[in-house]
Amino acid sequence: MPDETPHRYVARAATVNPPNRFEHSRQEADHEHGFAEDEQLPGERRKVETEFLPDRAETLIRENDSPDVSFRFSLNAYRGCEHGCVYCYARPGHETLGMNAGLDFETRVLVKFDAARILRRELNKKKWQPEPIMISGVTDCYQPAERRFRLTRGILEVLLEAEHPLTMITKNSLILRDLDLLRPLAERKLVGVGISITTLDADLARTMEPRTATPAAKLRAIRELTSAGVSVRVMVAPIIPGLNDHEVPAILAAAKAAGAHNAGYVMLRLPWAVAPIFSAWLLEHRPLQADKVESLLREVRGGKLYDAEFGQRMTGTGPYADSVRTTFQAFCRKLGLDQPSPALDCSRFRPPRLPGGQGQLF
Repeated sequence: MPDETPHRYVARAATVNPPNRFEHSRQEADHEHGFAEDEQLPGERRKVETEFLPDRAETLIRENDSPDVSFRFSLNAYRGCEHGCVYCYARPGHETLGMNAGLDFETRVLVKFDAARILRRELNKKKWQPEPIMISGVTDCYQPAERRFRLTRGILEVLLEAEHPLTMITKNSLILRDLDLLRPLAERKLVGVGISITTLDADLARTMEPRTATPAAKLRAIRELTSAGVSVRVMVAPIIPGLNDHEVPAILAAAKAAGAHNAGYVMLRLPWAVAPIFSAWLLEHRPLQADKVESLLREVRGGKLYDAEFGQRMTGTGPYADSVRTTFQAFCRKLGLDQPSPALDCSRFRPPRLPGGQGQLF
């Protein structure tokens, strides 16, 4: 049986490990024969260190055909995310790796150590036609592991050398480390950045997205990025009905004051194992709001906790979803956050150098 008993861990959001839908056998902790040293600690003091595993992928750029997102190509240097956002739609991806979507997603991170080398090779293929690549289409490119491995920085160095356009989104102010690369990319109209702000409530953020930057640090990132000439889009993501939806006007106003140029949002998505993880978190940290949040979620998802249908999975349907959309749009218009993102320049691209001066591939 899977471990579905709620546990608290230091700076981790998941409190349960739902069963992996692809596996028929489960592992269960055998407490009858004693506890590991950490398991003897009170729940609030338990720690689980992050394990970094090599990801030996031979490709980096992935093509996307979803009509719900604005990019065609994306890349991710990491699988799994130490940010540990309890609502993260990417959690079920870890089940395809033989792990669970709960604590494993937060603590067993796959690292594509050869990301920059692979990117150089792929950009040298004759069939490659430049168009913006989204960095962080799944997991965050500036999660804490990036401070150590610097893979995102390596990717930016390749794209700057190639003068290739890119977009990126993050919840981490670590992005400011790379201003020396983002500034020249912006000067050449090669980059657009999204900063995701879920809440301005630091206490809520600490439990819901425990290893992201604080709300204040995210606003500081917007301020410093825009001061450097980088176009920033604020993403209010996700909007959780009954929990943070009332914050939308304040988040938009704060982002505008920090210099954001436009804004977007995503309604909470709970695919597969994300639903029980989020529900357990809600009962643990916001028990008085749990029934209201679930009721409103079902209202915007046609009676279910999640509807994956294209065209509505990002925004929901029904009167409540309509009210969220109209409120969001009204405040964007009022604040001037309804402007289109600046167009990126694809004409400057030239293939980056290959190791040893090798010529273009294929």
